[in-house]
Amino acid sequence: MTVDLANTGTIPAAVTDPRRLTVLHSYDMIDTGPEPEFDDIVMLARQICGAPMAFISLVDADRQWFKAVSGLDICETSIEQSVCAHALAVPETLNIPDLTLDPRTKDNPHVVGELHLRFYAGAPLIAAEGVAIGAVCVVDTVPRPGGLLPDQLAALEALARQVMTQFELRRDLVRAYVKTRGHRAVSSAAINDRHDDLEARYHTLFNSLDAGFCVVELAFDAQRVPTDYRFVEVNAAFKSQTGLHEAAGKWMRDLAPKHEQHWFDIYGKVALTGQSVRFEQHAEQLGDRWYEVHAFRIGAPDAHQVAILFNDISARRKADQQMQLINAELGHRMNNAMALVQAIANQTLRGVTERHAVDAFERRLDALSRAHNILQQQSWVSAGLREVIAGVLAAHADITRVKLDGADIALDPKAALSFSMLLHELATNAVKYGALGSNHGHVAVSWVTDSGALVFDWREIGGPEVTAPSGKGLGTRLIDLGIAGAGNVSKSYDASGFRATFRAPLEKVEYRP
Repeated sequence: MTVDLANTGTIPAAVTDPRRLTVLHSYDMIDTGPEPEFDDIVMLARQICGAPMAFISLVDADRQWFKAVSGLDICETSIEQSVCAHALAVPETLNIPDLTLDPRTKDNPHVVGELHLRFYAGAPLIAAEGVAIGAVCVVDTVPRPGGLLPDQLAALEALARQVMTQFELRRDLVRAYVKTRGHRAVSSAAINDRHDDLEARYHTLFNSLDAGFCVVELAFDAQRVPTDYRFVEVNAAFKSQTGLHEAAGKWMRDLAPKHEQHWFDIYGKVALTGQSVRFEQHAEQLGDRWYEVHAFRIGAPDAHQVAILFNDISARRKADQQMQLINAELGHRMNNAMALVQAIANQTLRGVTERHAVDAFERRLDALSRAHNILQQQSWVSAGLREVIAGVLAAHADITRVKLDGADIALDPKAALSFSMLLHELATNAVKYGALGSNHGHVAVSWVTDSGALVFDWREIGGPEVTAPSGKGLGTRLIDLGIAGAGNVSKSYDASGFRATFRAPLEKVEYRP
């Protein structure tokens, strides 16, 4: 079910509600690192809802922080820029079909500014205490009068519940541990049925985790330098994650005498300062493994106990390293191939009298080479549309004479190469015949997604009057091919300047993991 409320553009009172903020901070999730399970959720939200961007947002008193993002490179915004803040005030999914028409959002900087946001749907993250701490949301750069389809709405709400399940599991695990440890300090006569229930709940949570989980007690020397730690408890997955047998009650230096000192230093700092950490680290003494770790202090400060949630990521690290080597080799060979082509072209075309044709050929090679470099930096997985545009146009004109308007889109490698060649031809023509050949002209480049298609607009302003070419050279034919060979190009030549609009199915141009 959706809720669409007319309201003012002010920050909702729920944002600064002390009880809500206490609940939010009890999860200890803000400013934590990226995690695959949450990245997967925003990827699914984006695909299910057919939206260019999706987020898991947590709304604090003065900022909106994103636990996971898909479709945009951003980690937080000020509370004044938050649309999700308005989702806190409603008990169900907030639906805003057109952000420019809603009084709450019509003046939002992300609506009137460069991001050009137009549609929003956010399923609130409802804590066990009944308050909303954020939202799983999707946004689009075009309005959606009908909002999300019923199936999309149900899926978005299901994903929000999955996020809270993960949050609750982690928080309950810590709370249950603290409570059971507190009860164990009480005399046996005071141990009652409630303690038994807590103990059972704790061990159910403790051993249900696929990730390794343990509680350690740090030992320090007289200078408060950590020297060792003892395993207070380990869960069922601990052995498979570390290779250590019967570790409970034992000291790490006894189990792995040459275990690297940096592990003790990290956990010692957590025990002394209470500052939780997330990191990836190598452990040679545990079978040459890599771990992704979340460590946080637990219990009283003088107990020097640290809870550690960790995953063996050795396979992923190895795959990443192999991919980096492959990409480096591929990039090296590609650069050599491009240099060889350039050399052959120079030798072959040295005697050609029509130098303009030779120059055009060399510039096309340069545009292709620039696109290859961008893709190489992203491991040949994808390339940002904005970076592709800037990279190509920088070779033709001062980038300040080009205005870009549109939310960044991750392009498929094939689409990135196609875009580079298309933009090169457009820019070349603009320099020769259009706005970029004039001291006062400029180019407006904009793009939006519309009904599953990318709509890309090139508009020249302030240049000389242009006329349609009398013939079709290679450049014109490349432009007419459109984006990734999709065609669907409309062009106009008039006194206001040249303009071309291209449409291509998103599935042909957008990188989708």
